[in-house]
Amino acid sequence: MKKLKQNAVPFWRAAFFLTLAAVAILSLWPGEEGPAGTGWDKADHVLAFIALAIMGRLGFPARPFVLLGLALLAYGGLIEILQGMTPDRYAEWADLAADGVGIVTGGAMAYWWRQHAKNTTPP
Repeated sequence: MKKLKQNAVPFWRAAFFLTLAAVAILSLWPGEEGPAGTGWDKADHVLAFIALAIMGRLGFPARPFVLLGLALLAYGGLIEILQGMTPDRYAEWADLAADGVGIVTGGAMAYWWRQHAKNTTPP
């Protein structure tokens, strides 16, 4: 089981960095709403950062999650600053709070997933 997990780390790292790029592109897309989304800006933030937190945790399992969480929160802050510099978007503290909710939720989900994988034996 451990070997399978180690083989998956490069996949999760690649998925993490691709998703970081996609979140930046979609967040800075011209217009009030990007080309994809749920229709509610805060849900978009929460879902994006849940995904980033899970992929980051699985891609960098040896790193403390607190560091990953702080880095993701800083990334969310950077996106808000950049949105404030665009003509069609604006920065909101509530968006950064939604990012934080996504990070904590994704971290908890990744923790559960890793614990469940440890306690499950393949058939």
